Amino acid sequence: MTSLDHVDLELIAALSADPRATVVALAEKLRLSRNTVQARMARLDQSGVFQSFERSISPAALGFPLQAFVSIGLDQSRLPQIIEELRRVPEVVEAHGVSGQVDLFALVACRDARHLFDVDARILAIPGIERSETRLVMSESIPYRVTGLMELARRETRR
Repeated sequence: MTSLDHVDLELIAALSADPRATVVALAEKLRLSRNTVQARMARLDQSGVFQSFERSISPAALGFPLQAFVSIGLDQSRLPQIIEELRRVPEVVEAHGVSGQVDLFALVACRDARHLFDVDARILAIPGIERSETRLVMSESIPYRVTGLMELARRETRR
């Protein structure tokens, strides 16, 4: 990962505030040339700063209002194959490798409790998965965010 300077952080903050901003609008806001903004955005993209350009879409809006976290214990030697199998389960919207008692946390989105039961069964049927535990999402208390981290990074680059 590349180190970010003050201009990079200002550009990221502007994009975070207005993800639909055009390069021209960003250039005007930051008082930079359009070419500078384009070059910096390309470098930030290539270095992995931007996670996705995909719109964040509510699973509930698509008819999948029930979300759950599935803790998965597995045979570590089969991890790559298990990940590939989990990618084939459309209801798995995220999966993270973790340390501790379990090996993976998967976020799944389902239509209802019966659908969740079926998804759990499909996950458990993947060869190499040894156990799982499912917890319903009752509310999203703090949505995904990085604005606090951006402000911290901006303050640190000013020193």
